[in-house]
Amino acid sequence: MNNLPELEKKIDINFNDKDLLTQVFVHRSYLNENPGFKLDHNERLEFLGDAVLELVVTEDLYRKLPNPEGELTNIRSALVKGKMLSDLASELELNCYLLLSKGEAKSEGKARQIILANAFEALIGAIYLDQGYDVVKKFIANILLKRLKNVIDEKLYMDPKSHLQELSQAELGKTPNYKVLEETGPDHNKVFVVGCFVDDQKISEGTGSSKQAAEASAAAAALESWAEISKKALNNTLS
Repeated sequence: MNNLPELEKKIDINFNDKDLLTQVFVHRSYLNENPGFKLDHNERLEFLGDAVLELVVTEDLYRKLPNPEGELTNIRSALVKGKMLSDLASELELNCYLLLSKGEAKSEGKARQIILANAFEALIGAIYLDQGYDVVKKFIANILLKRLKNVIDEKLYMDPKSHLQELSQAELGKTPNYKVLEETGPDHNKVFVVGCFVDDQKISEGTGSSKQAAEASAAAAALESWAEISKKALNNTLS
């Protein structure tokens, strides 16, 4: 952890309590393999950071936007969701500082995203404890709240089905529909595969433990490739 001064320089914050900064990156699994380590894991800091993050973002949205409560809640959710936080953690290269067990160090994909998002929240908690509200508010504004314009412009706060329907109706004059393609597993553990269709043309698939979840997954997949789908439709390759 000797390179933590690099992180302090990157975020322009000089910690008074260096142990507090180190604790940000201590995963529970690390203590299982290193029981004599002098610091606790980062879960309490994560708990605090989650609350501080929600307060700062909520205050900012309240002051900036005239939207009704429901929309503000959705916008806040889009800003503080795990994928967003893990992306920000990656930008700060927090992965370089994590203290993990040998097994956890090999984790990838969703598992690593969760660890990174949690570390980001722990960092916020640590900044708040060490530097106070004004400093952590500035940190969150500099790294996260600058994403607000993109969240609003791209309507990332809308649920996938609503967003896809709005795009499809605006650009194609058509409403997507969903059909169950496959249903497997026992009643208590079903897996649904759903196709998203424009007219009779399938544009994406999604999987989930319920029809609703699978439909949302299919809509999200369609949104990811919407530019290509829309282009094909406008070229009359979709009927």
